[in-house]
Amino acid sequence: MTPRRVPERLDVRPLDRFRSFKVKLGVLVVAVVSVSALLTWVSLSAGLEPILAIPLVVLLALVFTQLLARGMTSPLREMTRAARAMATGDYTQRVRASSRDEVGQLAAAFSTMASELEQTDRMRRDLVANVSHELRTPVAGLRAQLENIVDGVTEPDPAALSVALAETERLSQLVDHLLDLSRIDAGATALLHEQIELTPFLHEVVDSAALAPGAQDVRWVIEVEPAGLTVHADAARLHQTIANLLDNATRHSPPGGRIRVSAARDEAGSGVRIDVHDEGPGIAREDRDRVFERFQRGGASDPSGGTGLGLAIARWAVGLHGGRIEVIDDPRDELAVHGRSSLIRVTLPDAGAPATPVTTAPGPAPTPPADLGY
Repeated sequence: MTPRRVPERLDVRPLDRFRSFKVKLGVLVVAVVSVSALLTWVSLSAGLEPILAIPLVVLLALVFTQLLARGMTSPLREMTRAARAMATGDYTQRVRASSRDEVGQLAAAFSTMASELEQTDRMRRDLVANVSHELRTPVAGLRAQLENIVDGVTEPDPAALSVALAETERLSQLVDHLLDLSRIDAGATALLHEQIELTPFLHEVVDSAALAPGAQDVRWVIEVEPAGLTVHADAARLHQTIANLLDNATRHSPPGGRIRVSAARDEAGSGVRIDVHDEGPGIAREDRDRVFERFQRGGASDPSGGTGLGLAIARWAVGLHGGRIEVIDDPRDELAVHGRSSLIRVTLPDAGAPATPVTTAPGPAPTPPADLGY
């Protein structure tokens, strides 16, 4: 909806160039006194009787004062009308802030507030619509499955119950995401930093992701260089971030595809980067930033059942650590040519203490990157 400016009749603002309202009042007083004196001198010089000249001068001075004062106070009247419109839900009206004084600054701040309220109201409406849509799908699937079992159409065997369980888990995941969104909006989330050894940590996250529906046909590869690499972070939030990235990668991977999870020090040596790379169709270059917004799915419909919240929550959790998350260029030539990529990188600052070299008794050489083959 296009913002509308509140119309104002006889809006003459010759005093807008002054930066102080007090200066404007002083100029107004001086101008009125000067005009009144000039009109009095002209009327008396023309031979007009004082009994007629004085009322005429007063009347003309009032008209002159009204014109200047109306321009000075018109932003206040515009803000009054706009505030009344906002009370009824119309956030499209704007106030013309042409003056440089305190009233002009107030008008500019009012227009900014109206714009932010309009955006917030739009986001609220979109959130309600999207959440209603996302809740309807698992609830409808769960209800249909349970009705079939109750009516005797479907036997309550493990296969039927697994379908109901999958819909319940999907509903539970959506509720968890909505709770995370409430924490994001509240802006109050404490982090419990600890030193995390990434090799066992990533194996634990992948083991959990491999149990999700649809993850059985995916092959997992974990690479950590060096093997004892650590990061100073909140384990719960980092687990949530990687889990959301793996869920996204699983849903977009082809059957039998491979998902590579790798961790290493960044090029500057001051942090750790964690990459999640799947073999899906990738994200278009123009959508690389938008996929981290709420309810966005890379600019296309997502038949895989995603809520469009996982990557937004991952960006929030990474931001709490002072890091960044981004879609970087895909190393596969066939996707890089078209600007698409399925490689998401998380960079966390402060890699923590240097990894301690592994000194064990003579034995087999270190194992290569793990291809878990789930």
